Amino acid sequence: MALSLKPAKHSIAAMTVAAVGVVYGDIGTSPLYTMKAVFGETNGLALIPANIIGIVSLIIWGLILVVGLKYVYLMLKADNRGEGGILALLALVHTSLPKGRPLWYRILLLMGVFGASLFYGDSVITPAVSVLSAMEGFEVATPFFKPYVVPLAIVIIVVLYSIQSKGTEGIAKWVGPLMLLWFGSLAAMGIVNIIRAPVILQAFNPWFAINFIKTSPGIAFIALGAIVLALTGAEALYADLGHFGPTPIRLAWFFIVFPALALNYMGQGGLLIVNPAAIVNPFFQQLGAWSIYPLIALSTIAVVVASQATITGAFSVTRQAIGLGLLPRMKVVHTSESEIGQIYMPTVNWLQMTVVLIAILLFGSSDNLAGAYGIAVTGTMTITSLLLFFVMHNYWKRNVIISLLLVFCFFIGDTFLFSSNVMKIASGGWFPLALATVLFTIMLTWRRGRRIIERNLRLQAVPLKDFLETLFISPPQRVPGTAVVLKRDNDGVPLALLHNLSHNKVIHERVYFLTIHTHDVPWIPPWERIKITDYGNNCWMIDVHYGFKNEPDIPLILEECGQQGHHFDLMQTSFFVSRLSLMPSKRSMMVRWREHLFIWITRNARSAADYYQIPTNRVVEMGTRLEI
Repeated sequence: MALSLKPAKHSIAAMTVAAVGVVYGDIGTSPLYTMKAVFGETNGLALIPANIIGIVSLIIWGLILVVGLKYVYLMLKADNRGEGGILALLALVHTSLPKGRPLWYRILLLMGVFGASLFYGDSVITPAVSVLSAMEGFEVATPFFKPYVVPLAIVIIVVLYSIQSKGTEGIAKWVGPLMLLWFGSLAAMGIVNIIRAPVILQAFNPWFAINFIKTSPGIAFIALGAIVLALTGAEALYADLGHFGPTPIRLAWFFIVFPALALNYMGQGGLLIVNPAAIVNPFFQQLGAWSIYPLIALSTIAVVVASQATITGAFSVTRQAIGLGLLPRMKVVHTSESEIGQIYMPTVNWLQMTVVLIAILLFGSSDNLAGAYGIAVTGTMTITSLLLFFVMHNYWKRNVIISLLLVFCFFIGDTFLFSSNVMKIASGGWFPLALATVLFTIMLTWRRGRRIIERNLRLQAVPLKDFLETLFISPPQRVPGTAVVLKRDNDGVPLALLHNLSHNKVIHERVYFLTIHTHDVPWIPPWERIKITDYGNNCWMIDVHYGFKNEPDIPLILEECGQQGHHFDLMQTSFFVSRLSLMPSKRSMMVRWREHLFIWITRNARSAADYYQIPTNRVVEMGTRLEI
């Protein structure tokens, strides 16, 4: 989930700098609000040195074990042909499961889809809490600005989402250097405050984290719900695997991001030991009053970068979900001529902006939003750990005991983090859960509805080969030109062809039936993508194989068919597309409300001709009614 795909010939150093800006924008802005949230009034945590050192120790070792060990080291190995993210992981699990395990597949599918739904909750909360946190720096400068924090946040969000259609190519080259400046500032501020209270260096000793949990287990459990804010962005770095590869992401973490974060959290801890009153907003008080406005400017840039990565991440995950058949077709606009990964999806953009604005207006402050943040992140982390076991055992062929023990350790940690956030459902955690539930329902309804349609069409289908043999016993009149008839996978004679023959009584000189097959891998290389089968009588079958991240482009496919001796003149080619008009059925296989939801989604989905980039003046749509 990035601003650009991995260039072919960039150096490791350049890629590492780019990864700092794109991959770690989310986790890099966590120091803005984490310490303030941990010691908030609702947690009842006393501002004494022992507690401060214990909390900072928990944060540092959470970064080491959860982010460093689990995600940066292990999860980056769980790539699906170079791609990461929970949907890519789900597809990898599906392909690696032994045959004859449909129950396991259904269970894991539900888990993976819900994890992806939770990601959308995270993608909404991140811009809201980050931008609010940056704007709250004005409150530290002077109470005069307090009434303007929310309006300023709204303005930034609206501007940010309004420029998405312009693409990110122009600003992408600045993202890495700007975030290097940000992380350098975090480290410098941390060092300044560590010097004032060197006792905070004890936080690097894991004993202080363990002792804090032993002496105050109840308070520690509650505090975990806020400590998890320091770990947000771990899923994002895994999802960005396909954009940069594992090496730049690892180098960026171990040599830049983790040292800067660790120093800054210790620095904020040292500041609170020396000056407990700074808890009002410890981030903006690290260097004194003179630095507040420069820090507001710098943090605003940082949160915009973090939000930008989250927005483009939502576009990327949505395109994966469409490819996997979990969401309907939507408009995809390419904003760069050189980078295929830079896309803009208007529907996703404006819906996400609307929900982000609702979150800002509903919660009103970063403290309130902090309660809504953790549950989406920890829920996705927990599901990722469970899916990881199946990858280790079935795909990597690791010993089942070793796989269980390793994943169990991660799962226990994730469960504690998730459980501590469950306690915050009433105070804000319900928001991302409600959003995830809505998206989960839409995804499963769409998938179920498509399955029912495919089943009903198969029951009515006439085998294509048999039909053509019968048709050409007494052939209809053939007219000049080429017809490309879109055909569903595992379907019979396309309805568009049947209606054309029924109404027009003719068939073109050359007829190509084109079926697109989407597989549970992110990419299918061009040399494996097209298979052409001769059906006789100047009729051919073109089977096109795509991964769930390949961009469907039928004109390009037809151009590539020229390498196999089949040449197309688009001005002499007509594309026949079947358009279904769905009707409710009294014997539907879905409950009535889901049936109507599916019909509504179908009617508002992008047309096949538009999605597959077929020239609109060459399309012939033939409609038919179908009950579901």
